[in-house]
Amino acid sequence: MDLKNRSDEFYMKEALKEARKALEKDEVPIGAVIVCHDRIVSRAHNLTETLTDVTAHAEMQAITAASAYLGGKYLNECTLYVTLEPCVMCAGATYWTQIGKIVFGAYDPKRGYSIYSASFLHPRTKVKGGVNEKECGAIISDFFHKKRENNQL
Repeated sequence: MDLKNRSDEFYMKEALKEARKALEKDEVPIGAVIVCHDRIVSRAHNLTETLTDVTAHAEMQAITAASAYLGGKYLNECTLYVTLEPCVMCAGATYWTQIGKIVFGAYDPKRGYSIYSASFLHPRTKVKGGVNEKECGAIISDFFHKKRENNQL
């Protein structure tokens, strides 16, 4: 899919499409896309329940798919768009990929990597937070609100 010179907001909407796929599967609705040279090279969403795997976060799935597609483990020319600020595990994975940029939607004041240390990211990784923040935050808040209402937490 060739998407020349699209905005961060455009790609975040693509990540939100993935979050909605997770929601349909009753997964925590977080979505991610990885873009390389104005082209989406991977799309993913949380699959922790589906795969019974605590590491199956949207970012981890997207990194694996992008690396396979591009034929290499380094993603320094890529941008990760994710609807929620990465956790420490996912931030650490982006460190090892040397991802060029991370753009996230909602901040995660409980589990986001930035509450612990920005050093989880590669020193050359650029970060932009708060893109489509309200929409990204709402889908997650609504999900957990409904879970609490149904006593599923």
